[in-house]
Amino acid sequence: MRSAGELLRRVELGRDSFLELKEVRIGDSRVSAPSRNELADKIAAMANSGGGILVLGVRDRQREILGIPSGHTATVERFVTEVGSSSIEPPLKLQTCRVELPDSAGDMRAVLQVAIPRSLFVHKSPGGYFRRQGSSKRELPPQELTQLFRQRRGAGLIAFDEEPVSGTGAADLDEALYRPLLRSSSGDLLRDLHKLRLLAKDEGGEERATVAGVLMGAPKPERWFPNALIEAVRYRGNRRDSNYQLDAQTITGPLNVQILQALSFARRNMSVAARKAPAREEIPQYSVRALFEAIVNAVAHRDYSIRGAKIRMFLFADRLELYSPGNLPNTLTVENIAARQFTRNQLIASLLSWCPVADAAGDVRRRYFLERRGEGVPIIMEESRALSGHEPRYRLIDDAELLLTVRAAPAPESSPAS
Repeated sequence: MRSAGELLRRVELGRDSFLELKEVRIGDSRVSAPSRNELADKIAAMANSGGGILVLGVRDRQREILGIPSGHTATVERFVTEVGSSSIEPPLKLQTCRVELPDSAGDMRAVLQVAIPRSLFVHKSPGGYFRRQGSSKRELPPQELTQLFRQRRGAGLIAFDEEPVSGTGAADLDEALYRPLLRSSSGDLLRDLHKLRLLAKDEGGEERATVAGVLMGAPKPERWFPNALIEAVRYRGNRRDSNYQLDAQTITGPLNVQILQALSFARRNMSVAARKAPAREEIPQYSVRALFEAIVNAVAHRDYSIRGAKIRMFLFADRLELYSPGNLPNTLTVENIAARQFTRNQLIASLLSWCPVADAAGDVRRRYFLERRGEGVPIIMEESRALSGHEPRYRLIDDAELLLTVRAAPAPESSPAS
């Protein structure tokens, strides 16, 4: 919960993806506005997105603090908790906090601060299924609803990267690709593939390659997942404009191959400055080690259930932008991403942690693609900050895409870039 001072500053800025304001009216000792259904739709939409705060007792458009009518704070509090428990399915537990804020005349007014969690479940309210977009709610179309259920599937259900892929079989997997992933062999190839969870039986009992099996063990996973790829572009200048495009590559293939090719694209498209200090010292625009970790994270943790979305990597004169499809999993946020660890693709992460890195990757200081010790984001932050003097920035776009921006290191004044 936010303090009174913090809450007042948020209210003054107005509604956004994480803040909702509502005026409260009382009639016959009951809450007459907002209506139960309206409030349930608003709360469920925020829980289905990134969570946030609802403040009751504020007129939203004018951001005017009216307060809750005297003597009715407990009534409003009961009303909100009942909405969460009886008008939303599955029920949503809400935390409430009574706060006093000054109105326009400086008089203190009681408002109710309601913390809405970013839920692990998908919640239905009286109006249907909603998500928060900006300062308003919108109904989820069937395809997005299916994707959201997949993202937040409950305990005991199969993870998306372990699902069998229709129309595939063991013959679609290339032994040269999955052999390095085998930590030991039983002598029975099918048994080993099942143990790795590269193969699974579908509902009809047929042997199928799993999503992770296709992405790591098939030479052309784009046959089944057309957008499981990386689109890389290098621009002249600092804005995205096809007229100033210098290089472009659509990177496909198994995930470990995509990572190496994307790293190669970035390395050949970044400039390297040189200075004598007193010996010659090369200063690249970006840390190769940080770039490797950033690309691995994007590939390992993106949401592969989202059709029509791909990883995008753009290089400009002053920065690199890396877009990864999907919301942050579980309770991760852009604020705690450097300190916490969680992945939506546990199987893919495991396979990458067993996949050796080729020497062609350069000085990435990794034996395997993923070490799974939570070091990736701190390395990105520390290496990039040391080189450019700027903190890399993560930003979540419409709860659907994670953007990492890394600033380029400035060229030394004493020498031009090579």
